[in-house]
Amino acid sequence: MPDKIRDYFRNIGVRRFTVMVCGVAVTGLGIAFLRLALLGNDPFSGMNLALAGLTGIYYPVVQLTVNIILFIIQILFGRKYLGPGTFVNAVCLAYISDFFYRLIYPLTGDPGTFILKLLSLLLGLLITALGLSMYQCSNTGVAPYDALSLILYDRFKKIPYFAWRVSNDGTCALICFLSGGIIGLGTLVTAFGLGPCIQFFDKTITVKMLGGRGDVK
Repeated sequence: MPDKIRDYFRNIGVRRFTVMVCGVAVTGLGIAFLRLALLGNDPFSGMNLALAGLTGIYYPVVQLTVNIILFIIQILFGRKYLGPGTFVNAVCLAYISDFFYRLIYPLTGDPGTFILKLLSLLLGLLITALGLSMYQCSNTGVAPYDALSLILYDRFKKIPYFAWRVSNDGTCALICFLSGGIIGLGTLVTAFGLGPCIQFFDKTITVKMLGGRGDVK
């Protein structure tokens, strides 16, 4: 088993692994700015933040718990999507995001005007998109939540992947709303704006980081 693990990491390469880890860290920073904007986060983060507020449980612990449940589904039905990136994202992302939030919030406080909220939202969108581009293009494994839509598509191909993704995001947004979380402009912007921004960073930045060998679409 140690030899297989060593061979796997040798095949991934140091560059791809490093880009993936940095991508998760950058994504965490972006989510922190989205959280500071008070206009709503991406559906998955928003749901976990809302559940944390409702239950009083530390946000990263809530997200880790949800990821463990999704990880079990991934092991059972989507092992081909597993990789080191799966574990780094599932375990570390919320902790990194909360670290940056607690670091930045004392310096900025709540945005006093809508313009400041909008600037924080746009900054968070761009940073998150860059991080996700780095993480996804490194092709080192899929996060449990992202794998869920892929698994459902694999098993029910008559329904397009996009429909599963929208359905899963919509469910998270509904849970967020019912749990007292923020559903607003940020939710819409991340839902419709992340994809194009990720593609832009794929082609302009991430492919260069990966030496032209990333999983760029």
